[in-house]
Amino acid sequence: MFDTHRHAPGRTITTTTPLARWTRALAISLGLAATPLAQAAPEIQHWTAATGARVHFVESRALPLVDIQVSFAAGSALDPAGKEGLASMTQALLDAGAGALDEQRIADRKADLGIQVGGGTDNDRTSLSLRSLSSATELDAAVELVATLLAQPSFPEAVLERERSRAIAGLREALTQPGTLAARAFTAALYADHPYGKQTSPESLARIGREDLVAFHRQHYGANRAAIAIVGDLDRAAAERIATRLTEQLAPTEPAQALPAPLPSAARKLHIPHPAAQAHILVGQPGMTREDPDYFALLVGNYILGGGGFVSRLTSEVREKRGFAYSVHSFLAPQKVAGPFQIGLQTRGGQAEAALGVVRDTLATFIAEGPSAEELQAARDNLVNGFGLRLDANAKLLDYVSMIGFYELPLDWLDTYPRQVEAVTVEAVREAWQRRIRPEQLITVIAGGDGDRAATPAAASAAESAR
Repeated sequence: MFDTHRHAPGRTITTTTPLARWTRALAISLGLAATPLAQAAPEIQHWTAATGARVHFVESRALPLVDIQVSFAAGSALDPAGKEGLASMTQALLDAGAGALDEQRIADRKADLGIQVGGGTDNDRTSLSLRSLSSATELDAAVELVATLLAQPSFPEAVLERERSRAIAGLREALTQPGTLAARAFTAALYADHPYGKQTSPESLARIGREDLVAFHRQHYGANRAAIAIVGDLDRAAAERIATRLTEQLAPTEPAQALPAPLPSAARKLHIPHPAAQAHILVGQPGMTREDPDYFALLVGNYILGGGGFVSRLTSEVREKRGFAYSVHSFLAPQKVAGPFQIGLQTRGGQAEAALGVVRDTLATFIAEGPSAEELQAARDNLVNGFGLRLDANAKLLDYVSMIGFYELPLDWLDTYPRQVEAVTVEAVREAWQRRIRPEQLITVIAGGDGDRAATPAAASAAESAR
C-alpha cells in the first residue's frame, strides 16, 4: 500500500526483533496464520486531536499488539529544485539521533523494548511506523521514543555524510541498470515539470546539507499535517492519549498546498541505449487519483487487462500465446493527483518491437470493446472474495486505515469496497477506459536490448507474425 521505493539506498530504519518471531509463533499457536482475522470490515473511529492531527483508530483485540503509523504531507513532490531526495533523506535520518539520544542509543532502546520502527516516503507523504506489544510498560516507552524521533531529530552531520555517500553510491550503481533507466525516463516523460517528475540524482544528493534537513522538517512535519492511524489492542481513550503524545511537541506549520493536476502527456516513443540483452519496456500515461470517480471501473478493468497475473489478457497474449516474456503487468497507482497507469515487461531485444506490438494491440482492443461478461464476473469475484485476506492482520489493516486517513476517504471505504466492485458493469469498464486511457497520450520507453538486437530474418519474421 505504501510505496517505499524512494528510500535512500543503503539504509533502512526497519528493525527485526524478537517481537516479530514471537508474533509469528503466537499467530501459529492460535491458528491465525492461515485464517483471516476478520471477515467483515472493521469499524474505523475518527477524530481530530487537540494538536490538530487527524486520527483514525481500529480496536483489534486478536493479538496483544499495537501498530501505529504517522504520515505527513511531506512527500518527494515537495523536494526543492536541485535538492531532489531531501524528503526521503529527512525521513531516513529521523532515528539517526533525537533529543539526548544518539544513533546507537536509539538502536539499543528499540532492541530493549522489542519494537519495530519503520517508514517510507513516496510522492505524496512520508511516514514513521511503530509496532509494539500492547502492555502499558512497553507501549508507553515505545510511544515516547517515537514522539522524540518525530519532534526532536538532530540530523548529526557525521551520519548524514555517511548515509549521503551510501545513497550516492547506490544510485550510481542503479543508474547502470536498464530497469532503472527505463523507470526514470518513463517518469520524466509522464510528468515533465510536474512535482511528481522530480527524481533524485547523485548531484542533488550531494547538495543536501544538515541545514536542509532541519528546514524541511520544520516546514513540513507539523501536527496539523499529520494523519495518525492506530490499530490494535487498546481502547479509544488510550488511542487518544497516544495520538496527542506523538504530536504535541510538533510546531504547527503552513497547510500543505494542493498539487496541480499533471498536464496530459503527448504520445512518444523513447529508446534508451544499453548493452543488456533484455529490453525493459514501459507503456503508460498519467492515470487516476485516490478519489477518482472512475476508480472502481478502472480498478476492475485493470485486473482483467494486466493486473490479474496469469488470468489477465496481457499474460495470455504476450506470454502464453507468443512466449515473448515470462511476465507482463499493468497497474494504476492512485495518488493525490493522477498517478501513473503503466504496462511493463521484459523481453529479448530482438523481439522487443514484436512484443510491443502485441501489447499495443491488446490494449487497443480492450479499450475499444471492454471486457467480456465472463472476464468481468471473474474479476469481480476475485477482488471481492480476496478482499478479506487484505485485512487479516494488523499490519495490513494499518496500511488501509492510514491510506483512508491521509487521503481523507470516507470512513466506510472498506465497507463499501465489495459493493462498489460488484456494481461495476461491462459498460462502465469500457466507458471509463475509453475516457481515461488515450492512445494520443501513451508514452513508450524501451531501455536496453541492444545486446540482442542484431537484425535477423527470424526477428523480422517474428515481428510480422506477432501482428
